[in-house]
This record gives sequence, C-alpha cells and structure tokens, in this order.
Amino acid sequence: MEKILVVQPEKCTGCRTCELICSYTHTGEVNPARARISVFSFEKIGFSTPVVCQQCTSSACMAVCPVGGISRDDNGAMTVNHDRCLRCKMCAIACPLGATLYDYVEDKMVKCDLCGGDPACVKLCPSGAISYQDANAANFAKRKEYAARFKDVYEEVG
Repeated sequence: MEKILVVQPEKCTGCRTCELICSYTHTGEVNPARARISVFSFEKIGFSTPVVCQQCTSSACMAVCPVGGISRDDNGAMTVNHDRCLRCKMCAIACPLGATLYDYVEDKMVKCDLCGGDPACVKLCPSGAISYQDANAANFAKRKEYAARFKDVYEEVG
C-alpha cells in the first residue's frame, strides 16, 4: 500500500515546525535552509502552506538526471544516489514545486525521503496540516470533498 504526504493548507498556521524538525532529523541541526520541506507564506492574505516533494508518479527529477541517480525506494520516496549524482542540479531545475534541493553544507542534492516511512513533519505538525495517508484513501477523500462543494453550489443555483 503506497502512502503519500497530504497537505491541507487551510490548517497551516505558518509556524514552520515542519522545517525545523525536518532539518534536525536529516542534518542534526535546526536550520530551515537545510530542510526538505518549505513553508510558503503569503503575508498579505494571511495564508501559509507547506510545500514538499509529491513523489510524482512520472517524476521530472528522475527523467532529467543524466546519470540515472534518482530512483524510487521501497516506501515510494524518490531518492538520490549520491555515489552517482554529478550535482548538476538539473533535477532541482526540473522540479515544478522546487522540492529537489541542493544541500550546500554536505554538497549533495536532497529530496524528501518520507523519513523512511515515518515522516517527522507529520508527527510534530501542531495543526495537523500534514498527514501521511494511503494514496487511494487520500484521493478518495479529495474527490468526496469536491463533490460536496459541487453539491452545495448546485443546491444554491437549482
């Protein structure tokens, strides 16, 4: 059963706890610049949302790697083989979400690895904006939510 990270932006408070725990989990230091997740804040409208690798089925990062240095692991996470990686940064350029990053301290490309199947950001997000769900259940829940919205609009009009 494949699981994915699901972000609910409407629950995000912009606290950036996910960035802090991600950087600490992977590097041993609290440094949001080294996190594999980023919180984007739109201050004018008071909106924040975590942005993380979506572990795309047809991933641009893997497709552009000239040495085949990106592959999917047993947890469904796209991982970088650091022995093969040239650090050309083509994967970072190709990612539409900006979720493939260059770690300047360790001189390597990094991506969300789902913390080996137990994402730290999920466990410590105080508002529950990030969850780790079965991919099929997450997709079903999203479709059900859209159907409910459509039904409400239909009832207002009809």
